[in-house]
Amino acid sequence: MTKTLASILALDQWGIGLNPLSQKLIIAGPCSAESSQQLMQTALGLEGSGHQILRAGIWKPRTRPGSFEGVGDVALPWLRAAGEATKKLTTVEVANPRHLQQALIHGVDIIWVGARTTVNPFAVQELADAMTGIDVPVLVKNPVNPDLNLWIGALERFYQAGVRRLGAIHRGFSTYGDTEYRNRPNWEIPLELKRQFPDLPLLCDPSHICGRRDTLQFVAQKSMDLNFDGLMLECHVDPDRALSDAAQQLKPDSFKGLMAKLVIRKMADGDQSVEEALQEMRSRIDQMDRQSLSLLASRMEVVRDIGDFKRKHDITIYQAERWDSVRKDRMQQGKSLGLSESFLGLYCDNILRESIRHQTRVMNGSIEAFIDPLSEK
Repeated sequence: MTKTLASILALDQWGIGLNPLSQKLIIAGPCSAESSQQLMQTALGLEGSGHQILRAGIWKPRTRPGSFEGVGDVALPWLRAAGEATKKLTTVEVANPRHLQQALIHGVDIIWVGARTTVNPFAVQELADAMTGIDVPVLVKNPVNPDLNLWIGALERFYQAGVRRLGAIHRGFSTYGDTEYRNRPNWEIPLELKRQFPDLPLLCDPSHICGRRDTLQFVAQKSMDLNFDGLMLECHVDPDRALSDAAQQLKPDSFKGLMAKLVIRKMADGDQSVEEALQEMRSRIDQMDRQSLSLLASRMEVVRDIGDFKRKHDITIYQAERWDSVRKDRMQQGKSLGLSESFLGLYCDNILRESIRHQTRVMNGSIEAFIDPLSEK
């Protein structure tokens, strides 16, 4: 993995004041700018909530034609007026160089790139080229599909164009069928992005993860507990009548309530006794992990013995009935021990994958490389 984002500016170097209580960057505003009155009323209603940036969708890429796709350029003066009236910075989503040009002409302070654009490297490169020499912060949402490299690639394109005030927004990933979330959070993906680029500001968009109001508080709090650098939330003066994404938007007063309930935790306690106790528990975890890995390695030794036995007797590697029995037993045992079904599913799938990998090597002789039969690559 390249480290082309190594010298990115951290959020506290952006020149934008953070929320004094939470030290987080908070973006709020309607999904879509529907009218000058709606946008101004929403902006005024958000006063006192602690947000620093007013958002509004101007051009709305929708899944299917016929849905409300935004009012377009005419809303840009509305956003500027609302920002000036409330003394807030403004941000809009842009999907092509013309959008970017119009946004900058009308004084938009921050640009964000949506998930449907991030997924297309050609579109991202066009935007990045148009940003060359322009000192405006850019926030990049994750692509609609769970692809970390595609997300990093989009960020790198802007970085290579000279953008240094650069950040990421986690809005979840599309899935097929009904799920608890509109877009699954897959928290491990943004956390891996943060691990690789610790100075890269990372915000959470609970509105698009949840798709409904009743789970916004939980997701917002979880992102804060995971030490995200801020939030982007959709708010509307009359959300039930919103022309887009009505179910996930909050009234300004409800947004204030959500912000008031957020618990912002610290990275460390500072008390030596607390740190020592925490370190002792972490040491126990380290020891358990080493033991677990040793047990897994021993398990694979037996797997290889089974593979050798199968090779000598011309028995196939994969035995569906046997694996089905093993999987059901491990899932049941794990759930009885308090482990989640989703974790156990991943555990069992990866145990099977690694077992097939070892037995494939045994069955086909001493080869160093082979195709993983379960890989999608």
